[in-house]
Amino acid sequence: MKAMVYAKSCIQCGLCVSVCPEVFSLLPGQTAVARDEDIPTDLQLSVQAAAEGCPTDAISLQ
Repeated sequence: MKAMVYAKSCIQCGLCVSVCPEVFSLLPGQTAVARDEDIPTDLQLSVQAAAEGCPTDAISLQ
């Protein structure tokens, strides 16, 4: 599984980082980003929770 954040949709709320900081990061004044590698099995539920909780549906999971 991989995660991707759509920069045009991200409102920088930080929810994804608070739910799964191992995968998502957010720098001041920038949109959130997801690490560009396969997500370990033990983090997949957290990543799914971040994607489902995103208020703008800016996170895509593949």
